[in-house]
Amino acid sequence: MQKFSASEAHAPAAGPGPENYTAEFLRIKDLAERGVANAQHSLGFMYFNGQGVAQSYELAVAWYRQAATAGLEHAQYNLGVMCQKGQGLKQDLAEAARWYQLSAEQGYAAAQYNLGWMYAKGQGLQQDTQQAMHWFSKAAEQGDAGAQNNLGMMYDTGKGVPQDFKQAIAWYRKAAEQGYARAQFNLGLRYDNGQGVAKDAHQAMSWYRKAANQGYAPAQFNLALRYDKGDGVPQDCQQAIQWYRCAAEQDHASSQFNLGLIYDDGSGGVPRDEQKALHWYRKAAALGHAAAQNNLGLRYDHGQGVEQDHEQAQHWYRMAAEQGYPAAQYHLGLLYDNGHGVVQDAQEAVFWYRKAADQGHLRAQFDLGLRYETGRGVPQDGRKAIAWYRKAAEQDYAAAQYSLGQLLDSDDSPAPDSVQAGLWYRKAAEQGHALAQFALALRYDTGHGQLRDYGEALAWYQKAAAQGHARAQFNVGLMYFSGQGVAADMAQAWLWLTMAERGGVSGAARYLQSAAGRMDPPQLALLRERAESLPALPTLPALLPA
Repeated sequence: MQKFSASEAHAPAAGPGPENYTAEFLRIKDLAERGVANAQHSLGFMYFNGQGVAQSYELAVAWYRQAATAGLEHAQYNLGVMCQKGQGLKQDLAEAARWYQLSAEQGYAAAQYNLGWMYAKGQGLQQDTQQAMHWFSKAAEQGDAGAQNNLGMMYDTGKGVPQDFKQAIAWYRKAAEQGYARAQFNLGLRYDNGQGVAKDAHQAMSWYRKAANQGYAPAQFNLALRYDKGDGVPQDCQQAIQWYRCAAEQDHASSQFNLGLIYDDGSGGVPRDEQKALHWYRKAAALGHAAAQNNLGLRYDHGQGVEQDHEQAQHWYRMAAEQGYPAAQYHLGLLYDNGHGVVQDAQEAVFWYRKAADQGHLRAQFDLGLRYETGRGVPQDGRKAIAWYRKAAEQDYAAAQYSLGQLLDSDDSPAPDSVQAGLWYRKAAEQGHALAQFALALRYDTGHGQLRDYGEALAWYQKAAAQGHARAQFNVGLMYFSGQGVAADMAQAWLWLTMAERGGVSGAARYLQSAAGRMDPPQLALLRERAESLPALPTLPALLPA
C-alpha cells in the first residue's frame, strides 16, 4: 500500500562506500547519542539495512522513534511504514496512521500518499473518502505520481468527488508522463474506451506499451489481447504469446487462461499443444480463474490430455460454478443428470441448470424446458417448459426453437398457437435444424397452420433429407413418385426411397418396387450401381442438440 518501503526512504544523500560503512556508523552513532535528529534517523536507516552494523529492525525502530518524536518528518514516515508492516514491532495500523498523519501535516508527500490510502481503505482509522481525497491531493500537488494516479481513479469512479472523466484524464496524464506504469495503463484504457478523451486505438496502444515495458501485467495483457485479436494492430499471435507470457509469469490469471486457449486451439499458426494448454489452465485455475477452472473440468470430464476423471471434473466445475460461472454450473448439472463423479440426482441437476439458465446460458435454458416438459426432477409443467424454451429460442438456439414449435403445435399444449409454431419451425429450419425442416415441410404438405404448397414442402423435405432424415427422404421419394410439387421422376423417386429404406422407413420397400416396375432394366441397373456409390448420410441422432 505505501509508496516506499522503509528501506527506500531517505538514506543519507551521499552515503559512504561499503568499506567506510563502519566508520560512518560510528560517526553517526556519536551524533545520534547527542540528540541530533537527522543522525538518529540515519542510524535507524543503517540498522534497517545492516550498513556498518548487524541488521536489526528493533534498533531501527528505536532510533526512528527518537527522530520521529523530535519531529523529523521522514523519520515519522519510516516509523509509520514499520508499524504498518510489523517490522521490529507488532503490526499496529492505527499507530502507523498516527505517524503518517504527523509527517503528512509537515508536507511530506510519501506520508500524505500513505495516509490517503489508509483513509481510502479504512485501515487503522475510519474509512473516509473525503479525507483520502484531501491527502492524495496534497501529495499530487507535490508531484507524487502515485497520488496523481489515485486522484485520477477517484474522479474516474466518482468516489469522494463528482465523477469527471476529464479531470481523471488530466491526473492520469501527469502521473503517466512521470513514467508511473499504472497511470499509463489507466490512460490507455481511457483512450481505448473514449472516456474523457476521443477514442484513439493508437494512443491506447502507445500507453499500454509504455506500462507493459515496465512489467505492468494488466498492460501486458491488454497489449497481448490487441495482437491476439488484431484490434488496432496487425494480428500477430507470436507477439500476443510473448506479452501474455510476460503477464502470465507474474501470475496474471487471464493471461494464463488465454495462453491455454491459444495452445488448446492451435490458433494463429501456433501448433496445438494439449499439455501446454493444461499447464496454463492449471495455473489460472489455481488462482481462481473461473473459465480456466471450467476448461480444466472439461478436460477431466472428457479425458482430453488427461485420464478421464469425473470426480476431478466435478471438483473444478464446482469451483467455477460457486463463483457464478454459468458454463460450469451447466456442466455440473450435467454430471448430476448423468451420475458422473457424483450420485445421480435430477433435482440437483435442475438446481445447477437453473443457476446457469438465469444467467442466459442457452443449453441450460433448453434443458430446463425439457425437464418441465417431461417432469424429470421437477413437476411437469407445460407453461414453464414453453417459457424456458422461449428464452433460449429468442437467443436463436435452433433446438429450443424447434421444441417450442412442437409444444405450441400440440393439441395438448397449455397455450396452443399453430401460427407461432410455424414461425419457430422456420427460424430453426433456416439454421439447418433437420427436424424443424421436416416439421415445416409437413405443414406445407398437409396445409396444417398455413396454405398448402407442394413446392415449398418439397424444398424443405429435401433440406432435411440431405442431412439424413429418413422420413424426409421417404417423402421426397413419394413426391417424385406421384409428381406432387415437381414433375414425376421414377429415377429420383427410386434413389430417395432407397435411402429411406436404408434409414429404416418400413413403407419405402413397396414404393421402391412400384418405381422399379416403371423403369426399363438398363436404367434400373444403372441406378442400382449409382446407389451403391452414394455416400453415407448422417443418421438422425446426429441432428439432435449436442
